[in-house]
Amino acid sequence: MDVKTETKTQVNTTQKLTMVQAVNDALKTMLESDKTTMLLGEDIGKNGGVFRATEGLQEQFGEDRVVDTPLSESGIVGTSVGLAVNGFKPVAEMQFMGFIYPAFDQLMTHVSRIRAKTMGHYSVPLVVRAPYGAGIRAPEIHSDSAEAIFTHMPGIKVVCPSTPYDAKGLLIASIEDPDPVIFMEPMRSYRAQREEVPEGKYTLEIGKGKRVQEGTDVTVIAWGAMLPVAQQAVKQAEQQGMSCEVLDLKTLYPLDRDLIAESVQKTGRAVIVHEAQSTGGLGQDIMSVIHDTSFLYLRAPIERVTGFDVPVPFFALEDHHLPTPKRVLASIEKAVHF
Repeated sequence: MDVKTETKTQVNTTQKLTMVQAVNDALKTMLESDKTTMLLGEDIGKNGGVFRATEGLQEQFGEDRVVDTPLSESGIVGTSVGLAVNGFKPVAEMQFMGFIYPAFDQLMTHVSRIRAKTMGHYSVPLVVRAPYGAGIRAPEIHSDSAEAIFTHMPGIKVVCPSTPYDAKGLLIASIEDPDPVIFMEPMRSYRAQREEVPEGKYTLEIGKGKRVQEGTDVTVIAWGAMLPVAQQAVKQAEQQGMSCEVLDLKTLYPLDRDLIAESVQKTGRAVIVHEAQSTGGLGQDIMSVIHDTSFLYLRAPIERVTGFDVPVPFFALEDHHLPTPKRVLASIEKAVHF
């Protein structure tokens, strides 16, 4: 059973898009349909952003709605907070997730707490778009996977699509959500594939994952750029006669606990794949969900395949740092043959 929930309006035909094109299409769709939507970020207007995710939008919608900002992440997020509590739906772009740290104070002390501090009188319909991850030969501060920082901020949702279709539907849903969302975009996946994406407006439910394929021997859990890595390993495992179920979480907070529990209770084994470092990584929270809901169903210890506990290294060691299909396959074999 696929737990994906979809709401469609004004959808007629489809077009084959890359993920970065799907992001652009989602932003365009919201700028057209909702006059309160605004985009803010460094070089997002005239230059169309580092990855051209906002290309052509300032020309179409004007400088008042697609705003080139000074080089100040705390200023971008701080301004967006003010806009959000005054009736706008700002979408703030961080050029890279590693650049988000100067805005940490704004996110932790204001963005995540305003609904609680005002007893629900104010919400913060703010989306922070954050390209993340290694594998594109960028310097280390550009390549961080810092999702666990934000999943530990109550009041903020964290979304991470793996495909162009999901990127558009989840980004529109995030912009329409009354609460703040960190929208993680895997840079490695921006132009890695094309997929049929509906024209017009549609949304996918935040907080719901997707069963990518059915299996009976082991559950492999991934998201973002690690989903294709996991799928490559699963193909190799299947050649050895192992039946693998693959889950794409899509939302990292709140986690789809029901999907995780249902799958692990069926297979009795789990392999979690993420490129962030092991210590304090989201994999530990997923392990807690499995232990809380499915401990007595486990037939082997839970396996994790992650980045190492170091800053993302420079080019020569970058591929060694990232999880590979070979490492994922070894963990699948270890779990199945325990």
